[in-house]
Order: sequence, then C-alpha cells, then structure tokens
Amino acid sequence: MPRRRTPKKMILTPDPSYENLLIQMFVNQLMKKGKKPLAYRICYEALKQIGELTQDDPVFIIEQAVRNATPLVEVKAKRRGGATYQVPVPVPPSRGTALAIRWLLTASRNRSGRTMISKLTNELLDASKNLGNAIRKRDEMNRMAEANKAFASNRF
Repeated sequence: MPRRRTPKKMILTPDPSYENLLIQMFVNQLMKKGKKPLAYRICYEALKQIGELTQDDPVFIIEQAVRNATPLVEVKAKRRGGATYQVPVPVPPSRGTALAIRWLLTASRNRSGRTMISKLTNELLDASKNLGNAIRKRDEMNRMAEANKAFASNRF
C-alpha cells in the first residue's frame, strides 16, 4: 500500500463487440501472459455458446452470473493485542465484482472439460442459476463472516 498517495483508478473502455465494461473486465482477468486476442476469442465463443444454448441475451446471463457470485461481506484479519481476529467487513461494489469475476474464472479453470470455452460456458450458466463452485465460494465467505459476527465491533 502506498504511503504518499492512493493510485488513480484505471478507466476501462468497453469491449469492441458488445460495448460492455463487464465483458472487458472478464477478458482482462481471463488474459494470461498478455494474450488478449486469445482471451477475446475464448470469451466471445463462450458468449456465443450461451446465446445458442439459452436462446437468451448472453450479456444478461453473464451479468446475472456475476451478480449471483458477488459477495456481500468478507472477513479481514485484524491484529489487536497480539491476537488476530477475523473481522467481517462489507465489500465495496467494485471489489465485489472483481472477486466474482475472479472466482468464476478460477472455478471454470478447475472444471473438468475439453476446452476453456466449454468450461467457461458451463460455469457461467451454472452461476446464473445459483449453482457451481463460484457460488459455493460466495456462500463459504458469507458463512465465515456470519460465524465471526461477534468480532464486528473490532472494525476500525
């Protein structure tokens, strides 16, 4: 964490095909080793498959999946008097969407399947229906915050 000033937020431009910031965030997180054209291809193919399978707008489905996977609270470790407490803290909206995207991509990478396109498609469809590993991760985070609700007064 910088001591002098907080860094400026990067302003994202919407993706070229769907003109959507959320899809651009997805592509940026999906990208590995600077291979953005490959990330675009994987993301757009997955969106095309979602559109074919559901006969619905794929942008709406991806927004629904991210909304379902977004956590409301998270636990942060706070040290006080030599003891470490897991303190539940509300998640800001920008961090919530970033966590949801990261969890969706991690869950899709760990999924069994042939290609990343099919794994991403299936994970996004599951998350839009409140199923899948990303949703399980969100529920686990909420359970941990609920269990440590007694330490909420240590938030400072």
